Amino acid sequence: MTTGADVTAPEETPLAQRSGIWLAVAATLFFATSPVFTLWAAPLSPFVIAAGRLIVATGFVWLLARRNHQPLLPRRGDSPLFILIGLIAALHFICFIAAFSFTTIAQAVAITYTAPIFVTLFSVLFLKEPVAGRKWLGVIVAVAGIAIMTGLEPRMDRRMAFGDLLALGAAVTYALYSIAGRSQRERYGLFTYSGTVYGIAALFALPAAAWSFTPVGVTPQSWLAVFLAGLLPLGMGHTLYNAALRRTHATVVSLIATQEVTGGVILGMLFFGQMPQPNEIIGIAVSLVGIALVLI
Repeated sequence: MTTGADVTAPEETPLAQRSGIWLAVAATLFFATSPVFTLWAAPLSPFVIAAGRLIVATGFVWLLARRNHQPLLPRRGDSPLFILIGLIAALHFICFIAAFSFTTIAQAVAITYTAPIFVTLFSVLFLKEPVAGRKWLGVIVAVAGIAIMTGLEPRMDRRMAFGDLLALGAAVTYALYSIAGRSQRERYGLFTYSGTVYGIAALFALPAAAWSFTPVGVTPQSWLAVFLAGLLPLGMGHTLYNAALRRTHATVVSLIATQEVTGGVILGMLFFGQMPQPNEIIGIAVSLVGIALVLI
């Protein structure tokens, strides 16, 4: 399998590009466990879960940084840049979680996973990495598949419109987070970069977590689920995602990551007996066709 030069940075070898694709696949497998751990973490609020998993991920990645002799923190002169990236990451998590309180899960997920469109656009604007016209078709087809999979509904009122706006914010911030990760690949080691971003994002998320926390009904299982959510989908999944961004075009990586929805459907069937609906099966097939159009 090859990816054309028009979707990869000139300095990246075909071997690096292929390894980036496989790293993105591995990241997506970890991403797919997130809904399971989120359900198991009830009745903790989504904001507590988000902040808790960011804290766990920070500690985990800093341990990896120490083991690999990478500094825990970036150079002082780059602190403003990392604060901005951490804020973007925190806004992504907060917007995504908050969207579910105002709009349907289907619409929130479908709109958030328009992110590859913004990733492709931002890659051209900020990283000067051009994308061929036919690749744009693949992006659009893949996003359409996600919309079919999640059963995007036409109903709309002011409350849902606000939720959809939050989901759109989650998509844009996710795209910016992806572009930022790729832009720093030659300046900082993977663990220095990821650990710092997670840590700053955790600091931004803590106020909302403290405001929404209530101990009523919380069990040791809830906290274990938060720990596992921080370790697996975030600590390992997002770190692998950032590793993939260092090896191949951000559009390819973000498109593969959309299959978190597919993984969630499969895990929902295995753990909760939630059988996939016809629209989910069709959507999975359509989104995979879109990804194939980008990769071929």
